[in-house]
Amino acid sequence: MAEAQARRRSRGAGGGAARRAERTAVQVETARFIERNVPNYEVLTEEALETIEANAETVLAEIGVNFVENPGALQRWRDAGADVEGERVRIPRGLARELCATAPAQFTQVARNREKSVEIGGRNLVLAPVYGPPFVRGLSGGRRYATIEDFRNFVKLGQMSKWLHHSGGTICEPTDVPVNKRHFDMLHAHMILSDKPFMGAVTEPSRAQDAVDMCGLLFGNEFVQENTVLTSLININSPLTFDATMMGALEVYAANNQACIVSPFIVGGAMAPTTVAGTLTQVLAELMAGVAYAQLVRKGAPVIAGAFVTSIDMNSGAPTFGTPEAAHVTYGMGQLVRRLGVPYRSAGSFCGSKLPDAQAGMETANSLQTGLLAGVNFMLHSCGWLEGGLVASYEKFVLDSDQLGVLHHFARGVDMGDNGQAMDAIREVGPGGHYLGCAHTHANFKEAFWRSNVFDYKPFETWEEEGARDSQALAAARVDKLLADYQQPQIDPATAEALAAYVAERKAALPDAFS
Repeated sequence: MAEAQARRRSRGAGGGAARRAERTAVQVETARFIERNVPNYEVLTEEALETIEANAETVLAEIGVNFVENPGALQRWRDAGADVEGERVRIPRGLARELCATAPAQFTQVARNREKSVEIGGRNLVLAPVYGPPFVRGLSGGRRYATIEDFRNFVKLGQMSKWLHHSGGTICEPTDVPVNKRHFDMLHAHMILSDKPFMGAVTEPSRAQDAVDMCGLLFGNEFVQENTVLTSLININSPLTFDATMMGALEVYAANNQACIVSPFIVGGAMAPTTVAGTLTQVLAELMAGVAYAQLVRKGAPVIAGAFVTSIDMNSGAPTFGTPEAAHVTYGMGQLVRRLGVPYRSAGSFCGSKLPDAQAGMETANSLQTGLLAGVNFMLHSCGWLEGGLVASYEKFVLDSDQLGVLHHFARGVDMGDNGQAMDAIREVGPGGHYLGCAHTHANFKEAFWRSNVFDYKPFETWEEEGARDSQALAAARVDKLLADYQQPQIDPATAEALAAYVAERKAALPDAFS
């Protein structure tokens, strides 16, 4: 009997240890891309939509757009039936929309880990991190120029985030690496340190080709030609100008069946009119021309119609974020892009604040929620954006990515099944009782409510004893934990070796250039 009791105690101790080990083990989980079960919010009437669409056609037909230093693009437009005079392209009414019709309404971007592939378009929302800042900020190091080590850290943080679906692109500019070589290191980091989808290089057409070639090593050349494995950001030089560098990158990606986000860069009052309707007209005209051009390069090439829109502070000239005017444009463009029939990119964790403070939180919350309700399909800059996009913040990265969980839960809508109606619980508790001990609560408590991994909900006394940390301090601790817990996803050793060799060989063949 004593032996049996000892065995039971041993099993009990072992079971408890196993359960504790399971609770404390590092678990890396990525949520599936958001599938909305809530309606889109619409601000434009049918009459307003038709007016803006007619005005955009007038812009294209009578004012036109410029394709600068790109004779190949001008010839494509001539062949399609546009009126080309110098670098000005005037597109007859209806032609751009007709060309846009061959772009897919939805497509799959395949990830290295196929379970993390994303569906872009339809009712879906894919979240990707901040893109492009030359500076980084951390609680310990302050504001400084970004390095390749910072870039790799952000890729790791993205890999460890449950709510981010996408590794992104230029999360920060690694200024310690030559301009003409940094795309190799950034792409290599995305491919090796993450197994989520990622973005390609766009700063020069040959760098776009490097991205396609590296994906050939990662996925296989034939697979790349038959599947979309890259999504890349192609900015329009608003107003109404398409430069040769960006269009050259688009041409490479479209020709290789890779997706481009065609996106005007709008600061209202500077690059577009001060009015919402005027801005919507210009943005729609630019988008139709850009999406149509991608179809001239390759019919059926995947394209995302983007709208990066901010207002402007008329006193300082600085861009402002989280404003009602920007929200109106984001909502309105969602309606217009859905009528165009392609996926939609907009919104993000936008703010003008210098720190991850109350201003940053309020402006970001406004923009994130607007993006969800506007029907955005691909949200670049969804975490980490600070100081008008000049800074990628470590603390804001984890604060924002934590809050992206709110979007996931809100997008589920209201459960009206038997469990959601909870009639059994209401019967069990009855008048004057409480729900803490009822069967329905026990069955649902683990998943009933969204829970933050950063915010502090402890009693005041406990919070004070633990150092009275504000959200920035809590986020800094979270950054340290995530980087300490980071686990590199497995990759075939031969593939990793081939990628490393390609990067080393290509970098060695180029002289350093820092401009």
